[in-house]
Amino acid sequence: MDSLFRLDIKYLKGIGPARAQLLDKELGIKNYYDLLHHFPTHYIDRSRIYRIADINGEMPYVQLRGRFVSFAEQGEGAKRRLVALFSDGSGVIEIVWFNRIRQISEAYTPGNEYILFGKPNQFNNRWSIVHPEVDTTASIAATTGMRGVYPLTEKLRNRGISSRTFHTWIQTALSAIKIINDPIPDEILSRYRLTGALEALRTVHNPASAQMLQQARLRLKFEELFLLQLNIQRYARRRKHTLAGYRFAHIGENFNSFYFNRLPFELTGAQKRVIKEIRADMGSGRQMNRLLQGDVGSGKTLVALLCMLIALDNGTQACLMAPTEILATQHYETLSGLVAPLGINVKLLTGSTRKKERDIIDRQLADGSLHILVGTHAVIEDRVQFRQLGFVVIDEQHRFGVVQRARLWKKSAVPPHVLVMTATPIPRTLAMTIYGDLDVSVIDELPPGRKPIVTLLRYEDRRYDVYKSIGAQLRAGRQAYIVYPLIKENEKLDLKSLEEGYETIRETFPSYRVAFVHGQMKPAEKDRQMNLFATHQADILVATTVIEVGVNVPNATTMVIENAERFGLSQLHQLRGRVGRGEGQSYCVLMSKHKIAADTRKRLELMTSTTDGFLIAEADLKMRGPGDLEGTMQSGMMLNLNIASLATDGQIVQMARDAADSLLDTDPELAQPEHTRLSKLINLIFDRKIDFSLIS
Repeated sequence: MDSLFRLDIKYLKGIGPARAQLLDKELGIKNYYDLLHHFPTHYIDRSRIYRIADINGEMPYVQLRGRFVSFAEQGEGAKRRLVALFSDGSGVIEIVWFNRIRQISEAYTPGNEYILFGKPNQFNNRWSIVHPEVDTTASIAATTGMRGVYPLTEKLRNRGISSRTFHTWIQTALSAIKIINDPIPDEILSRYRLTGALEALRTVHNPASAQMLQQARLRLKFEELFLLQLNIQRYARRRKHTLAGYRFAHIGENFNSFYFNRLPFELTGAQKRVIKEIRADMGSGRQMNRLLQGDVGSGKTLVALLCMLIALDNGTQACLMAPTEILATQHYETLSGLVAPLGINVKLLTGSTRKKERDIIDRQLADGSLHILVGTHAVIEDRVQFRQLGFVVIDEQHRFGVVQRARLWKKSAVPPHVLVMTATPIPRTLAMTIYGDLDVSVIDELPPGRKPIVTLLRYEDRRYDVYKSIGAQLRAGRQAYIVYPLIKENEKLDLKSLEEGYETIRETFPSYRVAFVHGQMKPAEKDRQMNLFATHQADILVATTVIEVGVNVPNATTMVIENAERFGLSQLHQLRGRVGRGEGQSYCVLMSKHKIAADTRKRLELMTSTTDGFLIAEADLKMRGPGDLEGTMQSGMMLNLNIASLATDGQIVQMARDAADSLLDTDPELAQPEHTRLSKLINLIFDRKIDFSLIS
């Protein structure tokens, strides 16, 4: 298999140096391995011919047989296009090209019969196909049956590279390959009844039947996930066995004083369980790397504080890093307020910290008199040096890149224990993959007294009722959030804008004070507006999703989300978590247009039926895919899954994890001769400049 990496695609017939450079830039395809692992997203039955008269909105792709009636160039400059009329006797459809106009107009002759294949679109009640594949009827015999549709970028389409072009290149590459040394050990192939590597590749690109395609896709999905799990687990095991950390065996005055005398409320069973898990890690003599998941309001920060106090009791310092100044300030105020009576020195470091205060922080960090540092990205600057950093907490960690986290991790000669926290519930398959090298703790219990948030879906015709409900809450002394997807009105998008909404809310509630905040404001003004709301000098906060994370105002009991259909499930859940943080009954109202797609309506209705963040996260993963869910793309590490899906292939993820664990139990470094090919392939695929498994 590794030999495919040595075959450069620029030497493949039909590609050449210029196209090879374009494919590398657009899709990361450099060699035969990359090309053969560029899989179809779906398959079309090319044996069926549709009639133009039968086209409807349910058809993703159609194949038509007929003749071009006419060609005409329309528009000028960037809007120039070639428009043809194509007829099959049952009707006429427009065919449109925006690129390569001269070549196309010379290539096809009106009156001759052609086969067209493409995606029908409706515009002004007329059907059209943009940039279709065009064959002569004489050549169509070679393109019947199941044909893969390959993912493309707009730039590739504009350069005349189609799905059919990829099909041709892949057939040429496959015909040149006679044998592939399978990287997966025979014992694993036999255990899971998987087909061979070359057979799977040939079948996935040329399926003879649906059953054979299913077997090929199973093999290739397993291989992709198996290699990924091996890469993660191999380094994770190495770290656990070789990387020493602080041994915090002592529970002293700081922890005991706070726990027995100043705990703001009784810990839940889940919080106690998680603290025990973390204490066991900190006392093991190995560096802890643990992910703490907990829904909004579940008490993660209190758990983190108790663990930081253990670090202080053992003579080290602690640090908490948050992604925004608002969240860092909030953590600072919470932590300093809780531990100030114990004489614990807590400081805040952000981009806005003045030089005089920074100098004090630098000095106290160096001499050890600063016990807990809370901050934003500012804490990873080179000038920030700790005397002895023993415990690191990273909140909403998916907002940070791996390299950023590494810089904090390296601020101690002995690796500090690392606790990464997220209020974004992560589906199990995603956690197993992205965080396969981390131990996971979950707080799955809310503090006593918290009432479930009532979530309602309302359309425009109920807006008056929604405003009446907001008014009732305001009269009772409560506060409300109103969230908009845009800052300024966009004529192309029928969305409520923040500026328009701010004026509307002020007019609707003239007796109440209204603050507003968005991501493009200067930090000082943003903080000022947020503070007006947090101190109840403002009754309503009109905002964009900048408030999605970390805003804690227990008196706020109403959250209205405008154009809720534009948000993903996890984001809606995060926004909803800004209310329900006190003892009063809270409400989240999802405002939406009447005319929305069926799957969008289903998504919003799911929000009204549950407050279970993990259930919502699973549904969101299935609807949207993993994407760049955990923000690792900013460091160059991302989930390059070509065929497997973390949303739908949970069983295969588990199979791959089990197989990887089993193999590494017998050969932890994949050093045995029979695993040489496998080790070499992993190194080729996951060539990294950083050992990611050593970074939280």
